[in-house]
Amino acid sequence: MILLVRTDSENAYIGFYEDQIVYEHSWHAHRNLSETLLKKIEEGLATTESEWDKLSAVIVFAGPGSFTGLRIGITVANTLANSQAIPIVGMQGEGWIEKGLEALADGQNDKIVSPEYGSEANITIPKK
Repeated sequence: MILLVRTDSENAYIGFYEDQIVYEHSWHAHRNLSETLLKKIEEGLATTESEWDKLSAVIVFAGPGSFTGLRIGITVANTLANSQAIPIVGMQGEGWIEKGLEALADGQNDKIVSPEYGSEANITIPKK
């Protein structure tokens, strides 16, 4: 089963793919993404009556999008792929799932996905 992760905006998405999408869930994560992402993945595994060791790969949306959202989602995806010793691919733009499935079918493994923000990160100078 392939884990799908997209966290580039206020609304986060996870899904599971096994010959077709067998589970999808979107939620308004906004500033709670770091607290909710793993919980939502665990809920999805429970709903599909699956377990962590049943994951065969990860497709993660790599951007462009929110600096913090992408950073959190991609970090979780990279960590899961590494800990489970499974391939990971990062895809951008429309059709990211289909592109990811093609990349995995071709044997691609990014090993570590880096975010593509679409522009320079807008990091403000601390006020104090």
